[in-house]
Amino acid sequence: MDIPHNQFKNALQANREQIGLWLGLGETFSAEICAGAGFDWLLIDAEHGPNDLRSILAQLQALAPYPTQPVVRPPQGDHVLIKQLLETGVQTLLIPMVESADQARGLVEAMRYPPAGIRGVGSALARASRWGRIANYAHLANDQMCLLVQVETRPGYERLDSILAVDGVDGVFFGSADLAASYGYLGQST
Repeated sequence: MDIPHNQFKNALQANREQIGLWLGLGETFSAEICAGAGFDWLLIDAEHGPNDLRSILAQLQALAPYPTQPVVRPPQGDHVLIKQLLETGVQTLLIPMVESADQARGLVEAMRYPPAGIRGVGSALARASRWGRIANYAHLANDQMCLLVQVETRPGYERLDSILAVDGVDGVFFGSADLAASYGYLGQST
């Protein structure tokens, strides 16, 4: 069995336009309906949506038969939660509230197996490796991981260049509402 190729990351690297939608309802029916609507990616939101590990897994299973690529935004950049999400098969994460290059480096490490990172090796028990059916999963997985960082505070914005210089950061998303609030413009993000 082959490792799933991260088409979202491939499109980013090729500078191809992609169109996606945010899923914030925490249930599978709307996720599957959206998966069949032709979007390139769907973001499962656990920062502001009512999602936890099990509801994210259920939505990943609902999206699996469709060509749309899942992106998951966890509530925070917790390394244990990142490991759990990757084990469920997530390949692309959008991590909120990234404020420094050191934080970004830690996130890259959390998404990579050693020696490139600190991700724990438990792939025999993981959906990501198809429960050990993907030969050499641990050797192949790092190349399929895609890290998007969300910059949404004044400190993050002021350190943007150093954050973007971190090897393994594949993209940046600006959280306009929080960014505006951090500059004293609460409720004026547009």
